[in-house]
Amino acid sequence: MDAVVKSLVERSEPQRDISAREARPTREEAEAAVRVLLRWAGDDPNREGLVDTPARVVKAYGELFSGYGEDATEVLSRVFEEVHGYDDLILVRDIEFSSHCEHHMVPFIGVAHIAYYPSEEGVVGLSKLARLVDVFARRLQTQEALTAQIVGAIDLHLRPRGCAVMIEAEHMCMSMRGVRKHGAQTITTQFTGVFRDDPAEQVRFLTLLRRGK
Repeated sequence: MDAVVKSLVERSEPQRDISAREARPTREEAEAAVRVLLRWAGDDPNREGLVDTPARVVKAYGELFSGYGEDATEVLSRVFEEVHGYDDLILVRDIEFSSHCEHHMVPFIGVAHIAYYPSEEGVVGLSKLARLVDVFARRLQTQEALTAQIVGAIDLHLRPRGCAVMIEAEHMCMSMRGVRKHGAQTITTQFTGVFRDDPAEQVRFLTLLRRGK
């Protein structure tokens, strides 16, 4: 199981070697590819409503997939050691995100819940956990890999006594196409440390998530 999780954590890390950067298409090549897709779909990329679409799509992709240019290490680099003796669970729930399925390149949208028990390393600013979700969500993804990557980054950089992540999402590749089941939710979880070893901690995590809902 650890090997599977390690694979999910590593598989979507952006390539940073020189050959990969040199091989990246230019903006003009990307826009040309969009025009090809418009023609393949059966439309005319030269008509008034579509003339600027290739440029808009490429610009939008720069934002939607900006996670490839971001690094979880930088997001979690600043840790606060002065927590006045606090060593209990920290939970940030309902972190909204949108990502894109790597199989069909259509969105899946949902919320992430993150909990961890701080170690002597300290705690991270709460907003950093939300930013961490976006670092991995703004890439081509599967929900399983996204869950594992969030946990892996927290374990690596914060070294908590335990980490728990749950993601709930609706996949457009399932609701807009294929079986077309609108509203179906996919839930994934990943536990490490005390959450993995003690079922009572998992129950506590789930109870806190549902409280007030």
